[in-house]
Amino acid sequence: MNKRAPIVAELGRPETPEETASRKAEFSKAYRSSQTVRGLIAALLATLAIVVVIVLAVPRGEPASERQVDMVGIAADVESSLDTPVLVPDLGDFWRVNAAGLTNGAPPVWDVTLAPASQKERGFVKLAQAFGVDSSWAPQRLNGIAPTDETTIGGLQWDVYALGDAGAKQNVTYAIGTQAGDDYVLLYGSRSAESTADLAETLVPQIRDLSE
Repeated sequence: MNKRAPIVAELGRPETPEETASRKAEFSKAYRSSQTVRGLIAALLATLAIVVVIVLAVPRGEPASERQVDMVGIAADVESSLDTPVLVPDLGDFWRVNAAGLTNGAPPVWDVTLAPASQKERGFVKLAQAFGVDSSWAPQRLNGIAPTDETTIGGLQWDVYALGDAGAKQNVTYAIGTQAGDDYVLLYGSRSAESTADLAETLVPQIRDLSE
């Protein structure tokens, strides 16, 4: 006895073979599509999990501290190599050393770059001790500018340099210099005249020692 095909409610009659095949094909298509979406979601979640693991596994070190310049140690090496004293600024709480070293040339120069230790302060001052020269050397560092005035700091006479546009090219707004025995000492940078003079005054005892 043949089994009658069930009546489909939507059609009100049994499905034809063609309709049955079409329905099954549509179901298979929908099933495959859902499986693809599930697969994509699973792959995305797996990728995110890997990223999280990598991020958590990366060590978190402390931020790199600012490089410390051993000005005193470098100064000792320069003194030993040249067999002559070099000026070592007293940093106090205000200054930090950005660079220090011997610049070889004619003449050799002991160069120290100072900047305020506080981030609230701006500017810099460079100390240059040129060995075995007088004030005629200073224009080499100041774009050809010669002394234009004098001032007294710590009982010593200092040359004052009006830099103008020549200084602006180096971001230098003020410069002073004085003779220290056989050497010429130049302070120049972008700090105010008062700030530069304060630094100069701390160097006076060492400059007097060089002059004796």
